[in-house]
Amino acid sequence: MTDNSTPAARDLRTFIAGLPKAELHVHHVGSASPRIVSELAARHADSKVPTDRNALADYFTFTDFAHFIEVYLSVVDLIRTPEDVRLLTYEVARDLARQQVRYAELTITPFSSTRRGIDERAFMDAIEDARKSAEAEFGTVLRWCFDIPGEAGLDAAEETARLATDDRLRPAGLVSFGLGGPEIGVPRPQFKPYFDRALAAGLHSVPHAGETTGPETVWDALTELRAERIGHGTSSARDPKLLAHLADHRIPLEVCPTSNIATRAVRSLDEHPIKDFVEAGVLVTVNSDDPPMFGTDLNNEYAVAARLLGLDERGLADLAKNAVEASFLDPAGKAAIAAEIDTYTARWLAS
Repeated sequence: MTDNSTPAARDLRTFIAGLPKAELHVHHVGSASPRIVSELAARHADSKVPTDRNALADYFTFTDFAHFIEVYLSVVDLIRTPEDVRLLTYEVARDLARQQVRYAELTITPFSSTRRGIDERAFMDAIEDARKSAEAEFGTVLRWCFDIPGEAGLDAAEETARLATDDRLRPAGLVSFGLGGPEIGVPRPQFKPYFDRALAAGLHSVPHAGETTGPETVWDALTELRAERIGHGTSSARDPKLLAHLADHRIPLEVCPTSNIATRAVRSLDEHPIKDFVEAGVLVTVNSDDPPMFGTDLNNEYAVAARLLGLDERGLADLAKNAVEASFLDPAGKAAIAAEIDTYTARWLAS
């Protein structure tokens, strides 16, 4: 967590708390708060996930990325009914709204639910009902990224592509197609046919790449999957040509600092390459990934970024506008949030 010991740091955190934001890299199940996880664990008593909220902090302490995936999948297994899906989605929106998130692209892995027996139509209806209710009640606009769980292989890719491109099933909120899970032993090029189908159906390409592997994985995501944004991209800092390519083509990175430390993708915050990205001219967005699992939230990630990048209020406002620019929101929606950020910042600085 960021140091709150000085008045300036506390003031900056107060500014961040009220700053309108967009969130582009946040996972559906990974956003389940301890309250929701414990409630779901209590519903499904055969799970090994603790029902005690205090015990969840220890449960969500990871030894490495593989251990994180193991724990993550145990929480995924708590989502077993359409009612579970709806509860989770609605409560995630509530937590986002609390942080002044005006727009979020939530990464959802439908394969994880349909393979556990949830009817695919009921799944779509549940997330859409939650989306509409959240927008009406909280004012937070949700959109979906359907992602392939890489560890589940090509069968999962086929199922995810089908659910994303079938006009009879495709939810109105779906805007993009992704690829998550482990990178080691899961090469990006094998998923090209599925991304081709998604892109042909009008979806955007947003795979994870370069989180726990080298820059070559990011190159594969760009050349084979035609990535329009890169999830994490942490190792891009090791390849100056890649950084130049990302900067020249205005391809954003979805940076999640605390996540990278929690999964051991980066050894410490002081070694995080976010400053290298900014200095290279890359469009950087800051995101929370799986916030309760990593003991963080989007507000905290902005505070971390402020420390690592030496940002003041104007710098943080520009960072927030990066996410708006990099989003798949329509131009009018982008302009409205950007204007709200400017108005908020001007009032804060004038007070």
